[in-house]
Amino acid sequence: MKKYYVYLARCKDKTIYTGYTIDLKDRESKHNKGEGAKYTKHRGPIKIVYSEEFDTISEAMKREAQIKSWSRADKEKLIKKK
Repeated sequence: MKKYYVYLARCKDKTIYTGYTIDLKDRESKHNKGEGAKYTKHRGPIKIVYSEEFDTISEAMKREAQIKSWSRADKEKLIKKK
């Protein structure tokens, strides 16, 4: 069964990018090759520092939207819980 992941990635400039994927390693690699999101293209290299797993893309996208609405401080707290 396919799994979906929401992840937080720390960029070289210390900002945090939130996204979703089906393959964390591949997604990190793509970001680092400049093939990921426009936001991370010039902020690399990035490192995925947090992830959550979901059974459906809908659940993952809802969680991604929720986390994106949070402050940086709230995202840092989530990373530290890991």
